[in-house]
Amino acid sequence: MKTPIYTPLADSLPATVPFVGPETQERAIGKPFAARLGANENMFGPSPKAIMAMAQAAPDVWMYGDPELHDLRAALAAHHGVGPENIVVGEGIDGLLGYLVRLIVGPGDAVVTSNGAYPTFNFHVTGFDGTLHKVPYRDDYEDPEALLARAGQVGAKLIYLANPDNPMGSHLAAAEIEAMVTRLPEGCLLILDEAYIDLAPTGTAPVIAVDDPRVIRFRTFSKGYGMAGLRVGYGIAAPGLVSAFNKVRNHFGVGRIAQAGAMAALADQDWLAEVRARVIAARESYGQVGLENGLQPLPSATNFLCFDCGRDGDYARAVLRELGLRGVFVRMPSVAPMDRCIRVSLGDEEALKVFAAALPLALVAAAG
Repeated sequence: MKTPIYTPLADSLPATVPFVGPETQERAIGKPFAARLGANENMFGPSPKAIMAMAQAAPDVWMYGDPELHDLRAALAAHHGVGPENIVVGEGIDGLLGYLVRLIVGPGDAVVTSNGAYPTFNFHVTGFDGTLHKVPYRDDYEDPEALLARAGQVGAKLIYLANPDNPMGSHLAAAEIEAMVTRLPEGCLLILDEAYIDLAPTGTAPVIAVDDPRVIRFRTFSKGYGMAGLRVGYGIAAPGLVSAFNKVRNHFGVGRIAQAGAMAALADQDWLAEVRARVIAARESYGQVGLENGLQPLPSATNFLCFDCGRDGDYARAVLRELGLRGVFVRMPSVAPMDRCIRVSLGDEEALKVFAAALPLALVAAAG
């Protein structure tokens, strides 16, 4: 019996999952985590109006969603003061990154990112046979100068930059991003991943002409809007690039319930403001727990904190492991020297109590 014949590229790649989910780890340990603080999910949840809209849409789930996402694109366009022709919607930023790489990257094409930045983007580039070039972070921040220099050296077709950043939580001022755009090499597209922008300080989002063909901005309903399980993200870009997505995207990838929930969430900006206030308060309370246990919280513009454990990556991995054994799911940066940290998503008061109780015990066990 013949088996499928994979392409040489697919045959050469390992079968990997960029992020091992908490569910996988719970199955391994045989019980659920008491505090789920590793996936940067918004534990404060979605707007009640969004929940109601999704419930009302549920009886119509027998129908496919609008493949043009007309109403959602129109609502997003009005929210951002652009035209619907500037908006593309997809299955989260992850899905849109895959479509974009498929559009732009061919075998051997150069792509520049930061070493230790969001790995799903790298996964897509490798899957389409692009060549990744990585630059180091600078003092726990993305380094625009290094990204631009490497892009110029290798003739990059894409630069990936997250602002605010995952995994460190740091952010660059709008002026730095704006200056970076003016210096992009000819033929290079900047991917500006703004997944956490709704939780960032005022002045983080740069002013970029929506018809500038050198930039695409990605946003999501997963973070500030609290709907990570819905898988709805969108891009803001020049009309030509937006229309190109129609060549490769899954036109039915965002279902009716998801479209209804996203529109209702977008309309409830009061809820987003309340979530932002809760996240800011949680940065303070979770940061205080870290300080009380000798860990230094790094500045964050996101719904998570990186705690500097004060030693090397092996020690931080031991802390992470010991927290897991005590029912607390967290993650950490993967690349030195940032792997001296653990990364903790900001949750509610109950999760904070679990984290505060487990952390000192985990630190003692990791040290011993």
